[in-house]
Amino acid sequence: MTLVAGIDSSTQSCKVVIRDLDTGDVVRTGRASHPDGTEVAPAAWWDALRSALAEAGGLEDVAAVSIGGQQHGMVVLDADGQVIRDALLWNDTRSAGAAADLIEEFGAATLAERTGLVPVASFTSTKLRWLRDAEPDNAARVAAVALPHDWLTWRLRGYGPAGESPHGPVLEELTTDRSDASGTGYWSPASGEYDRDLLIAALGHDAILPKVLGPGEAAGTGALGASSTADAVVLGPGAGDNAGAALGLGAGEGDAVVSIGTSGTVFAVTSTPARDESGAVAGFADASGEFLPLVATLNAARVLDAFTRVLGVDHDELGRLALDAEPGAGGAVLVPYFEGERTPNLPDATATLAGLTLASTTRENLARAAIEGMLCALADGLDAVRAQGLDPQRLLIVGGAAQNPAVQAIAAQVFEVPVVIPEPAEYVALGAAAQAAWALTGERPDWPVETVATPAQDHRPVIREQYRAAASAVS
Repeated sequence: MTLVAGIDSSTQSCKVVIRDLDTGDVVRTGRASHPDGTEVAPAAWWDALRSALAEAGGLEDVAAVSIGGQQHGMVVLDADGQVIRDALLWNDTRSAGAAADLIEEFGAATLAERTGLVPVASFTSTKLRWLRDAEPDNAARVAAVALPHDWLTWRLRGYGPAGESPHGPVLEELTTDRSDASGTGYWSPASGEYDRDLLIAALGHDAILPKVLGPGEAAGTGALGASSTADAVVLGPGAGDNAGAALGLGAGEGDAVVSIGTSGTVFAVTSTPARDESGAVAGFADASGEFLPLVATLNAARVLDAFTRVLGVDHDELGRLALDAEPGAGGAVLVPYFEGERTPNLPDATATLAGLTLASTTRENLARAAIEGMLCALADGLDAVRAQGLDPQRLLIVGGAAQNPAVQAIAAQVFEVPVVIPEPAEYVALGAAAQAAWALTGERPDWPVETVATPAQDHRPVIREQYRAAASAVS
């Protein structure tokens, strides 16, 4: 049996899955936690990766491995390969002012044309501009800039600071892939090239950037950073987390994915790069050679968490209550901007619950309004993706909330696209394992993805009509 491994180094934890190359079956797994916070020492990710690999049985019998990781995080290295300061993660918002400065200097339309992105605080370029302005001494020391999965792949291959790694600090050996590079703000998905002028505008000077590998291209061999005996392991190119999930789901042209986590994402695979100067749609690349226009929302599963607390129920009972109400919740409408919102860009907004009457104020309608509101916000994201010229034919909904029967049934009423619920799984890590297999064999594997539900289409326009009216009053 030939084995391949996929790693998901996410915000919260590091997950490892080891799969049978022939069938895609998962044969071993491992997991280790990451520290909380929006500013983390990369060494913590490295320790967690090694712990998760050990729990998964190591790499000695594994032929190939690839790493998917949280996008955008800023890892800055000096000439000796030392990390200069803790990494700022995607969810660190201190660079919001820097994003505004870059937009003012270049213009949103120009930046969307050059990189597919309009800067927000998530992206690496804005974090580098913040570093230039807030910590100029640290910025001056930067010899190389990497993303989380770039740095972990480099370390796994045996590179790193002198005395801590077999091969030492060879910064030119840093590698990345097109999906993660496309979230930096200084790489063009359309041309496949770094935009050095934008990097210099952000950081204040040029620096070494990781070589961008193509789909299925190997970063090298030898996992000496994890095991001195695993010297023949093929290292795949790695991927950003959403692109890794798309690979794990087997998503292709005509598919859209809705991920319901703490925050929500809507993305689709397409052959055409997206350029949205409004900034609503991020024009990312995917890990298969296509493109991955993506919309992010700040309020997703935690909307349901809030209403379980308000109603004093668990998630199963919340779903049962919601299914006892009629579509449209008797006119009750939740616009779920509890923490502000990114799409639409309303950072100071709050949630509103509208349309209540004495008759409609029931536990059942409140439960249903919570689920409808969460899904309508994501449906707005799908509309933004469609506005880029996409015509999704299938909607894959993933995340823990997607397993709730009420979420499944109501999704079939909110979305006009047929809904499919894949089985719960670590799709970023599964996608990274597919990358590993691709780098090993030269062919993308066609492993099956099991489905747990395909709710019948039951589109109810009233739900979104009410939501649009309520959302238009929010500013």
